Amino acid sequence: MDLDRIPQHIAIIMDGNGRWAKRRGKARSYGHQAGAETVHIIAEATARLGVKYLTLYTFSMENWNRPSEEVTALMSLLINSLKEDIFLKNNISFRVIGDIGKLPSEVQECLNSCIRSTAHNDGMCLVLALSYSSRWEITEAAKRLIREVQSGNLSPDEVDCNSLGACLTTNFMPDPDLLIRTGGEIRLSNYLLWQCAYSELYFCDTYWPDFKEEALHKAIEEYQVRERRFGKTSEQIN
Repeated sequence: MDLDRIPQHIAIIMDGNGRWAKRRGKARSYGHQAGAETVHIIAEATARLGVKYLTLYTFSMENWNRPSEEVTALMSLLINSLKEDIFLKNNISFRVIGDIGKLPSEVQECLNSCIRSTAHNDGMCLVLALSYSSRWEITEAAKRLIREVQSGNLSPDEVDCNSLGACLTTNFMPDPDLLIRTGGEIRLSNYLLWQCAYSELYFCDTYWPDFKEEALHKAIEEYQVRERRFGKTSEQIN
């Protein structure tokens, strides 16, 4: 791995928690707990490598359709997992993207508290996609542009990729250089569809709870091989 060519932004679809637990004869909540521990490991590892943004697909809009007891357990786990020491120790700031208003009020309060307390950190930014849907995000951006045109603040001819991108919830960071999906599925599952137009994609069979630092390094090494072979990164293209 070339430490001078680390991706600036890595996005991850953390898949396989439930199947990992099932293989061990455990409830899905056991897999989610193990997956939360992996989040801490990968967050620290990427911060050490010099990655600037790590975006994790934590809870999709479709996840609201899961059994209520599983959703409640996930919300509780989310609150318990936001340990500020990992942010302070690694100089990590914290952000959230998604339809946050759908989350329980106590979860929103916890998220906002963590955002405020880490705002001064200038190392890696850890971004959680919560109650997130890429189609929802693009639709909301289109609505915002329509309102700007209707109000006369923007002409139709001024609507382009840049103006739409500025309306996305990810407008504070560059598009992902590398997207990783664990768990064996080969699809984006409504995650960062606009932003990953030029991203390198890495799929592996490893379930998320087993995706440790060595697996991360392997994904980055393959990204570097592809980027060296085929040329420019998504940031350079944009």
